[in-house]
Amino acid sequence: MNATLKLTALVSCQIGKRSRHQKKAVWIDCGVHAREWIGPAFCQWFVKEAINSYQYDSMMRRLLNQLNFYIMPVFNVDGYHFSWTTDRFWRKTRSKNHKFHCRGVDANRNWKVKWCDEGASSHPCDDTYCGPFPESEPEVKAVAKFLRKHKKRVKAYISIHAYAQMLLYPYSYKYATIPNFNCVELAAHNAVTALYSAYGVRYRYGPASTTLYVSSGSSIDWAYRNGIPYAFAFELRDTGYFGFLLPESLINPTCTETMRAVKAIASGLLKKCETHKDRFPYI
Repeated sequence: MNATLKLTALVSCQIGKRSRHQKKAVWIDCGVHAREWIGPAFCQWFVKEAINSYQYDSMMRRLLNQLNFYIMPVFNVDGYHFSWTTDRFWRKTRSKNHKFHCRGVDANRNWKVKWCDEGASSHPCDDTYCGPFPESEPEVKAVAKFLRKHKKRVKAYISIHAYAQMLLYPYSYKYATIPNFNCVELAAHNAVTALYSAYGVRYRYGPASTTLYVSSGSSIDWAYRNGIPYAFAFELRDTGYFGFLLPESLINPTCTETMRAVKAIASGLLKKCETHKDRFPYI
């Protein structure tokens, strides 16, 4: 195929057909929380399917021709490794704390947007520890730097988590409606509809604060605050029966249906949605 696959210093990859002009881009990261193993599985699945289906899938071919995808399969590499070798339910990074014996920071509470406010903890031993300062974690700092550099082209930010079967968008830190709510809500509706079409699995969707819970310092709020108009966090299967211990037999169907949802979001970027798209409030 003519699509390119390029590794970057972030241990991520870029997929898309070479083009002389700058194309819109989609960022997808997985494995922010170490114990959510279905996340890295999906990111790897996405890369494989995108490349292998380019020749026969007209939608995928159109997406790769007109968009670039930046994929980070494992955001929290050290934490993910620790969850395989030592503690299956480890959530945070593995950074050291000089005052406490506890290690790690919640990489989804470490972003510079209402940092360490409601829904985050200031105690290093807690699972939702926000860190000593915003972007204290090298993983968060590196991704934030990359997205700031490419924010004029990145139009969608997608973070893959588990579990709850939800599709969430800003705001996470407060109960309020984003300016481009109609467009984002439509994109979310189309995504969960596409996902449902695979195996009949139902997802709830809406603002993270009201659909899941209030949290500060989240990546989707940061992405939205920095001008990325479509910022989503998936909470993949299931709703609690298996939880973080999703069996191997459910990897294929979960990735298949999620692929449809992500493709629906990406396809929406190729169409115009009339809204106040240039108004991004300061958080």
